[in-house]
Amino acid sequence: MPTYEYRCERCGTFEAFQAITESPLKACPTCGGPVERLISRNVNILFKGSGFHVTDYRSKSYKEAAKKEESSVSSSGSSLDD
Repeated sequence: MPTYEYRCERCGTFEAFQAITESPLKACPTCGGPVERLISRNVNILFKGSGFHVTDYRSKSYKEAAKKEESSVSSSGSSLDD
């Protein structure tokens, strides 16, 4: 869930965890005053899968460890869908 930064005229800045589909806050949860959503510089993105420099050019040792972990999970028969 994304973290959005807001600025209240009375309280200052604060963060709110909201779904992307939620509307921006209009009132401060502390004092009820008007708020403005700020453009955040807190970007914490995790790239998974192929097609990204981070995943396509990993070290050999990382790839071997990931392959070993993947095979141990698949051989244990466990599933994340349970």
